[in-house]
Amino acid sequence: MDSTFSNKRAEKELKRLQRKEEALRRIKAQEKTSFGMRLRYKYLTPYFAKKLVWIIFRLVLLIGISYVILFPYISKIAGSFMAREDFVDQTVKLIPKYPTLDTYKAIINDNRYFQALFNSTTLSVMAGVCQMLTCAIVGYGFSKFKFRFKGILFVFVILTMIIPHDTLQLSMFMKFRYFDIWGIVGGIKTLFGSTEATPAIGNLLNSYWPLGILSLTGLAFKNGLFIYIMKQYFNGVPDELEEAAYVDGAGIIKTFIRIIIPMSLPMLVTIFMFSFAWQWSDTFYTGLFFTDKTNYLMLPNIVSIPSSLDTQYSAQVTYEAAIRNTCGLMILAPLVIIYLFAQRTLIEGVERSGITG
Repeated sequence: MDSTFSNKRAEKELKRLQRKEEALRRIKAQEKTSFGMRLRYKYLTPYFAKKLVWIIFRLVLLIGISYVILFPYISKIAGSFMAREDFVDQTVKLIPKYPTLDTYKAIINDNRYFQALFNSTTLSVMAGVCQMLTCAIVGYGFSKFKFRFKGILFVFVILTMIIPHDTLQLSMFMKFRYFDIWGIVGGIKTLFGSTEATPAIGNLLNSYWPLGILSLTGLAFKNGLFIYIMKQYFNGVPDELEEAAYVDGAGIIKTFIRIIIPMSLPMLVTIFMFSFAWQWSDTFYTGLFFTDKTNYLMLPNIVSIPSSLDTQYSAQVTYEAAIRNTCGLMILAPLVIIYLFAQRTLIEGVERSGITG
C-alpha cells in the first residue's frame, strides 16, 4: 500500500519536473528568436486577421449607431447656443460663431421656467411617492395573500392599463369639478329638499388633490403597470422570510414594514423613477386638471417663443424651432441629472422585476 502511494507520488513529481523543463525550453527558444519573428508569428496569422476584421467591423458599427442616436441631441444642444446670425450663416453647422445664452435667459424670464420647475417637481414627487407606496401594498397583497375574487380584481388592474385615458377624460373632469365622495353630500342635500343639479363638496380643479387622490387609490397614470411589476417582484420573494417573521411574533404590517420594504428598495426606487418621469412630462392630466396656467404652470407649458426674442427675419422658422428645442432640453435636463445618480438602482430594480422584452 505504501509502495503504491510512493510510486504515484513519484510519477506526479516527475511529470511536474517535465512540464517545468518544457517551459524552460520554450523560454530559451523564444529568447533566441528575434523580435521581428515573434511579431510575425503572433500577428501575421489567419486567426489574428479574422479577429482584427471583426474588431474593426464592431467598432465601426457601434460608432455609426452612436452617431445616429446622438447626433439629433448634439445638434439641438449646439443650436441652443447659437445667435440669430448663426442661423443665416451657411458656414455654421454645429459650432456657433456667436455663442450666446440669450435663448436660455429668455426662456427662464419670459416663460417662467423656475416657477414651472417648482410646480412640476412638487407634483411629480407627490405622485411618485404615493404611487410607490400604493403599488407596493397592492402588489404585495395580490402576490402573497389568497382571498375571494382575487383573479377578477387583478383583471380590473389589467384593464386600467388597457382602457384609453381619453375615454375617462370627461368623467374624471366632472368628478373632480363637482367632487362628492360616494354621493354622500348630494344625498343629504336631496333629503333636505335641495334642488341643486350637481351637489358637490367643492371644486378640486387647479390643485394637487385630483392627482393625489388618483395616485393614492391606484388609478393614476401607469398604476396598473406598477402594480403588476411589484406583484412580479414579490412572487420571487421566498415565503420562508415571512413565515420566520410570523414565528418570531411579527404581524403582517410589521413584517411588511420591517422585512419586505427594506429588501424591496431597488424596486421601490424604480417605481418612483418611472412615476416621476412620466408625471414630469405629462400633458394629459395636467391639461385636464390645471386650467389656470398662470398660477399652476407646468414644464410642458413653457414650450413657446419668448416675447423678448425677435424672430421676425429670414430664418424665422429655423430660429423658432431651435428655441422650442431649447425648451425641450431644459425640461429634460433635470431627468438626465436624476438618472445619472440613480441609474444603478434603476437597472437593478428592472432586473429584479422579472419582466423582460
